[in-house]
Amino acid sequence: MNILPPAPEPGHAGAIGVARARLEGPGKVTGAVRYAADDPVQDLAFGYLVTAPITRGRIRDIDAATVRAMPGVLAVIDHTNATRLNPEAGSYFGPDGNLQLLQSAEIPYAGWPVAVVVADTWEQARHAATMLRIDYEEFTHDTAFRPDHPAARPALDLFGPEAALGDLATEFEAASIVVDERYHTPEEYCSAMEPHSATAWWDGSDLHAVDTNQGPWIIAGALSALFELDPARVHIRAEHVGGGFGSKGLCGPQLILAVMAATVTSRPVRITLTRNDVFLITTMRPPTDQRVRIGADADGRFRALHHEAAFAVSPLVEYIEGCTELTKTLYAARAIHTGLTVIPVDTVPPYSMRAPGAAPGSFALESAVDEVAERLGIDPVELRLRNEPAVGPVSGLPFSSRESSTCLREGARRFGWDMRDHRPRRRPDGALLIGTGVATTSFSVGAFPSSASITAESDGTFTVAIGAADIGTGARTALTAVAADALGVDIGRIRALRIADSDLGAAWSAGGSRGTTSWTWAITEAATRLRARLPAAALPATVTVDTATLLGDLAARERHAYSAVFAEVAVDTASGEARVRRLLGMFAIGQVINPLLARSQVIGGMIGGLSMALHEEGVRDRVTGRLVNADFAGYHIAAHADVPDIEADFVPDYEPGIPLGVKGAGEIGNVGTAAAIANAVWHATGVRQRTLPLRLDRLLETPAG
Repeated sequence: MNILPPAPEPGHAGAIGVARARLEGPGKVTGAVRYAADDPVQDLAFGYLVTAPITRGRIRDIDAATVRAMPGVLAVIDHTNATRLNPEAGSYFGPDGNLQLLQSAEIPYAGWPVAVVVADTWEQARHAATMLRIDYEEFTHDTAFRPDHPAARPALDLFGPEAALGDLATEFEAASIVVDERYHTPEEYCSAMEPHSATAWWDGSDLHAVDTNQGPWIIAGALSALFELDPARVHIRAEHVGGGFGSKGLCGPQLILAVMAATVTSRPVRITLTRNDVFLITTMRPPTDQRVRIGADADGRFRALHHEAAFAVSPLVEYIEGCTELTKTLYAARAIHTGLTVIPVDTVPPYSMRAPGAAPGSFALESAVDEVAERLGIDPVELRLRNEPAVGPVSGLPFSSRESSTCLREGARRFGWDMRDHRPRRRPDGALLIGTGVATTSFSVGAFPSSASITAESDGTFTVAIGAADIGTGARTALTAVAADALGVDIGRIRALRIADSDLGAAWSAGGSRGTTSWTWAITEAATRLRARLPAAALPATVTVDTATLLGDLAARERHAYSAVFAEVAVDTASGEARVRRLLGMFAIGQVINPLLARSQVIGGMIGGLSMALHEEGVRDRVTGRLVNADFAGYHIAAHADVPDIEADFVPDYEPGIPLGVKGAGEIGNVGTAAAIANAVWHATGVRQRTLPLRLDRLLETPAG
C-alpha cells in the first residue's frame, strides 16, 4: 500500500509560505504546557545555590555541619565532596573551565557557585543556603575592560583568518576623506523570560534530565564528556523553553549541579536559578571597543576599510566575538583589513548572545558608514548602494544570493526616505528633535549536520522525529509544514512531530541562525527516501537519515541573510531622553516557511536591537568587581511602553543548494537596529553618539556641533 501520492494531493496548496499560528499556542496561554521547572517528578528534592560574594580568591573554610543538621536538608555539596569532573571537557571553543564547578577552592569571578544545598523542599533549601558559613581569602581582581590592557593579545584564529586585502596605507593616502573613530558597547545579558532550570535523576545506570537548553543532543554530549559517561546512557529533554538568546546554548550550571546532587542523594533533584543567579553565572555579550577607519573618494566609493575590535574574555575559556565579520562582506573596497583583540578580565565568561559579534560590529561599522555620508553630504542609502560588492569583498567567492540592495530600496520606499532632509536638526517638534536613520546588515547562514526520521503509520498519517529545540520561535509549527510539503500531503496528516529529546539523534541546536535550515534539510531528505520506499514497504515504515555526508556537496559561496532597518526617533532637548517612534525592517531570509512566525522573529529581534540601543548595560562596581544591576530592576530592557510602531516584511529570496531555499531569521532582526537608531539620533540632534546605550546623560553632556 502506497499512502503517498505520486504528486501532491488534489487541492493540496502546500504548507510552505502559509501563516499558521503556533501548534503549542493554546497550551501556552492556558498553562497546559510545562517548562523545565514545572515538569512533575516523583520524590523530587530541590537544590539551592550558594555563590561567591567576592570577585577573585579562594575558600578557606566551609562550616557545613550546622546546615546538614537543619530540617529537611539532604546534602551540602561543595568542592570537598563534589563529583569529580573531566577537566578536559569543553565547549565549541575548547576546554571550558566554567564547567568545572565545585572542583577546587578557587573562585574565578563574583557569583561563582561554591556550594549547593539540597533539601526536601525549595524553601528548606533556600533557608539552609542562607545559613551556610564560608570563610574566603580575597585576591586582587581585574574586571576593568580597556583596550590598552597589558594582557591584551590577538584573538585565536578559530573561525578563519582576519582580512588583509590590499594596501591600507596607500588607499588611505589616496582617499578624499577619512573617518577614523572608536565605538563602544557594554556588557549585555540575554535576559530570557524563563530562568535556567534542570531536573536530573538516575534510572539504573542511565542519567535522565529535563533541562532548559537550546539543543538537547549537543547538551547530552557535553554532559556525557563532563561526567565521563557512555553517551547512550545520557537522556536530555527540553520540550519547551522560554527564550534562550544564546544563554542556554551551553551545558548550564543548573544541569551540572543537578546531576551532582542527584548522584549524592539518589533522588531526583531540581535546581532552578534565581534571576540574580542567571545574571551572575550564565553567559553575557562581552563589552567591546572598536576602531573603524574608512577612506572614501569624493563620490563616496570606499577605498579602504579598517576595522579593529577588542572584547573581553575570561581566563577560563576561549571565545570569539566576531565583530569584524560584517566588514568582510557588506561593502566593496580596494583594501579591507580587520583584527580582533581579546582582553582577559575576571568576569563570567562571555558567549554567543543573539547576533553574536554582528550586533556590536554592525553598530560600529554602520555608524562609521553614516559618518562618511555626513562628511560627503551624500544620502546614506545612496552611499550604501554605491558600495555594493559584486562578489565577496575579501573571499572573492560569489554570493549564493544577495538581496541587500533590494532591502534598502524597498525599505526606503516604504519608509518615505525620499522626503528626508539629510542635514541634522531640521525637524523640531516643540521640545523634541525628530530624526531618521538607516543601517544595512547581513548575517551568515548555512546548515550543520542533523538527523531525522519519518514513520509512515498504517492509518495514513506520519510521525516525524528530530532533535530540534523550540525556544519560543515556533519550530514545531514550521517543521510540521516542512514535513507536509516534503511528503506532498495535507498538514493534517502529520500526526506527531517529536522534538527536543537527545534520544532522537544528532541535531544542531537552536542557534547561529542555522537551526531551521539544518532541521529542514534532514526532514526533506528523510521524506524523499521514504517516498522512494513506500510503494513496496509494509506499514508502519520508518526512514532515518543523517545529513552529515550531504553538506559537503554545497558549492563554495558566501551565504548570508540581509536586512535594511530604518528608524525614526524623537529626542527631548530638556531631558535628553531618546524614544523610538517607528521602525521598519526589510529582510531577505530565503524562502519564508511561515510568514507569521518569521515576522514575529524579526520583530522580536528589532525590539532586542532597540533595547541594545537605548537601555541595556551591565554595570560593575569599580571596587568589588561585582555586577551591581543583576536583576530586571537595575538591568533595563525595552518594556511595552518603549516599543513603537514596528513594520517588518520580506523581499523575495531563495537560497540555492539548501532544501526549500531557506535561510535563518533568528539573528538578522537584531543586527542593524541599534545602528539605525544611533544614526537617527545623530540626524535629530547633530551629535554623534559612539557609545551604547544612548543614555540621556550622554545625550545631554555634549552640545550640538
